[in-house]
Amino acid sequence: MVVDVEGIIRSIGRGDVSGVQSRLQEFNAEYARCFFFDAEERDRRKQRKLEEFRKNKVRESTDSNSDCDESDQEDRGLLLRQSLAAVLVRFIRTGIPCHLLQVALRSLRILSRDKRVLGPLVTDDALLTLAEAAGLSATRPNDDAGEPDSDFYDNVISSLAREVATPPCRGDADDNADDPSREGSAFEDDADRDLGGDSDGVGWPGVNEAHRGSIHHKELEQGRRDRRESKMEGEDEEEDSVPGEEVQRKEALKVLCNVVYNSTWAQERFSALRLICGLRERLSSSAASSAPSSVHFYQLRLTFLVTALRPELSAQLQQDGGVSILSAALEGCLEVRWKEQYECVLDPAAPPISLEASQRIVEILKILFNITHRSHRQAPTEVDAALYRHLVAILRLCLMRKCVTPEDTDELQGHTVNLLSALPLQCLDVLLTVPLEPDSEQCRGVNMDCVQILLLFMERRLESGDKIKEKVTPILNLLTESCRAHKETRHFIRTYVLPPLRDVSQRPEEGCTVKGRLIRLMTHLDTDLKHCAADLIFVLCKENVRRFVKYTGYGNAAGLLATRGLLAGPTSRTSCGETPYSSDSDSDTEEYRRVKDRVNPVTGRVEAELPDPMEGMTEEEKEEEAKRLIKIFNKLSRDNIIRPMGVDADGKLVPMAGLRDESLTEESASDSDTAEVEENQ
Repeated sequence: MVVDVEGIIRSIGRGDVSGVQSRLQEFNAEYARCFFFDAEERDRRKQRKLEEFRKNKVRESTDSNSDCDESDQEDRGLLLRQSLAAVLVRFIRTGIPCHLLQVALRSLRILSRDKRVLGPLVTDDALLTLAEAAGLSATRPNDDAGEPDSDFYDNVISSLAREVATPPCRGDADDNADDPSREGSAFEDDADRDLGGDSDGVGWPGVNEAHRGSIHHKELEQGRRDRRESKMEGEDEEEDSVPGEEVQRKEALKVLCNVVYNSTWAQERFSALRLICGLRERLSSSAASSAPSSVHFYQLRLTFLVTALRPELSAQLQQDGGVSILSAALEGCLEVRWKEQYECVLDPAAPPISLEASQRIVEILKILFNITHRSHRQAPTEVDAALYRHLVAILRLCLMRKCVTPEDTDELQGHTVNLLSALPLQCLDVLLTVPLEPDSEQCRGVNMDCVQILLLFMERRLESGDKIKEKVTPILNLLTESCRAHKETRHFIRTYVLPPLRDVSQRPEEGCTVKGRLIRLMTHLDTDLKHCAADLIFVLCKENVRRFVKYTGYGNAAGLLATRGLLAGPTSRTSCGETPYSSDSDSDTEEYRRVKDRVNPVTGRVEAELPDPMEGMTEEEKEEEAKRLIKIFNKLSRDNIIRPMGVDADGKLVPMAGLRDESLTEESASDSDTAEVEENQ
């Protein structure tokens, strides 16, 4: 079905409320699942051109007119949608009935998915109108500015009529019609003008002016549908039972999310108009509510987008008490009951966290990460430390509670780990100060239930295989820092990851154990990932080089040792770390002691004995073979094919030439000192 978009615009101009509503409902039904307008038509045209080229080996000149007509139709459709977006924003401002407002906002939500239509939606007037519809407090600088509504609609309709009467002359530009880099630039001449200004200008009100920001738009790529939406397919149909004001706010928030996500200019104006203040007020009131509405999720989603895309808004929300507001919202979603100051009641018989609650919790955790990650390395004040410990106590529940599905549980734990790794380390002791229960994991009298959950989470992430860096790096960093700070945590994790060596018949990186997977990561192509894995193993070995090589093999350990200048072992110039580790020893098992002398330190396993390659050769033949090898190495070095390296006094790899120069310098210094002593005698 082809929807008459121009008819919708004319109905709005005439004030035909019933006609507008029915036409907009047709538009919404037709494009409810549409993410890219005209995408199918463009794909069909590209495929047809490709088939014609394969058939004729040359493009037929007679097809140029049909291509031009199709492109003009596409431009015509884009122009109509831009006009509809501008008209709907103005229509909403006039104060329309609630049921019609919901339909109009849903149409805007559909239009806002197309980055080329964003022009009329990124002006100050449009953003303020949407913010008011979403229930966000906003101040209009000039509420009475602009032309009368009747003139506005007449100008838009006359602009459409002129466009039909005088279609654009495309010429050779048709060859670039399908170039993705040219999308979103229907008014290239306007892109060079200054950004900003009210949408009610001259020419084509609300469209030309808005397109001054078109160069800031980035393309929205269609990805995985929101899991909350995919599991609630009947949401739109069930909204009849939801209060009208709530549906209105939800639709307006969805439009704002689309616009902010797709337009850098909209992000800048969102910051300049201080809409974050109204958003913070809504979050605060929703957190205080005993039963948060479905609007709360989209308030959180919008907050996440603006704090992720605009660092100054993230800092502002933190300064305005964002951590306490979001902690209260987290408490409400989890229905927290407090046992002690930093201990929540964990009821084993509690039902799983519902889908809606888990999705709200995930959004809250993402926002908290955005506003707290800068404080990880900073020493918190007393007030901040109490606030963070209160939050960590709630996060313990996020780790221990289950969701409806394993996927939701894994997602919740993943975002919890991200947030824990962003908080000050000294505030994480709350995870270990919980009293022991009869079935608790414990180490030296300390509750290790949370650490056990983190270890199992790390093991699942190591087995996943895809997006390994994004999934594994946060948990590795969290466990490494925790091991440095708490000896009980380190001892418990070392028992789990690095059990005493017994079987050394295979390489340390082989096998499906957690240890084997971590050691394999130590030689990963990604530098950050391999350093994170190596750091964890190194800390579990108390940063002892001998023990580290014993468990991983010198070949796997060389990367970290070279980075830290420990290839020659710890020296007086280098230390194995500033952490004061306990002095307990790493005693060898009886099985390891029996084969210890036959373990290859490079591979970390007992190698099969190989025959002597020089067996049966005379001394002269051995000398000739050695000279031949020296000549080969010299030639490779002169041709810069290889670069001989050595270890200097600091334990770092340096070229052999540098070592030779350093040795000569030391010898000359020693000779001069000796000569000076003899002269004095």
